[in-house]
Amino acid sequence: MNGYLELKNRHTGEALRLRRVRDNAGRIILAIEGSLPPRMSGPPVHVHFHQREEGCVKAGTLGARVGKEKIVVQAGGTAVFPAGVSHAWWNGGETLLELSGQSVPAVDLDQYLQALFAVLNASASGRPSIFYLAHVLWRHRHTQAVMTPPNTHSASNFSSGAAAGSYVGQVSRHKLARVPTDVHRRSSHRSCDC
Repeated sequence: MNGYLELKNRHTGEALRLRRVRDNAGRIILAIEGSLPPRMSGPPVHVHFHQREEGCVKAGTLGARVGKEKIVVQAGGTAVFPAGVSHAWWNGGETLLELSGQSVPAVDLDQYLQALFAVLNASASGRPSIFYLAHVLWRHRHTQAVMTPPNTHSASNFSSGAAAGSYVGQVSRHKLARVPTDVHRRSSHRSCDC
């Protein structure tokens, strides 16, 4: 491994490269590189309670919802998703969307995404097991949230699934790769320098 955590959603083609680094202020941040094929959606509406995400569109077109506002960002432009504000993003164009950016501070976003990608990739249909998904969401409930339960499940079923998933603990910790913690290097990563 090259110090990066590499994730790929086999259903959507979304690919992420994540690495924990220290910025010039000494904070541990999560450097993020990603891509998404044309006409594909990224994650559903979600919120990071303690992290600000910011990034630069290197190629393609980013469509996003930040709070109640919809934005479109072309190559060379930047997008900011403030901490505590619900957001979603998608490929808003006809070519591959490529992004680079960071999450400040890192908190547990890399661990959360790794667990979510494992659950999504384990599904034959792309619809995650309610028990596995509930377990991941429960584990990260103080830092991350999905704003709506999965399409096929009601909120009450989702709550029951969260309790059962938490109790059963079916997301095997030993199956998840170790998250890189290479934080001894200083990052020269500037806010959105494409």
